[in-house]
Amino acid sequence: MRRARTLVVVARRVFTDLDLNAHVPARAQPRIGEWGPIRVPSTRAKKWARVWVSLVFLVATSALFGLCYWVFTKLNGS
Repeated sequence: MRRARTLVVVARRVFTDLDLNAHVPARAQPRIGEWGPIRVPSTRAKKWARVWVSLVFLVATSALFGLCYWVFTKLNGS
């Protein structure tokens, strides 16, 4: 039981909380645009951006691996 709890704590540290107003009372939260820029991304947009960046990294890494494999086979005459 204790090990499962440790894994949850580690996962929370790896994936940061994207909601910066989580523990702030509603009366203290600024309206969007009051103190900061108007185009502040929502928590949902931040999550999707994290997913897209991960997918793009995976595709780019796969493409680079494929290119290196193709060059390796051409150099070896296989």
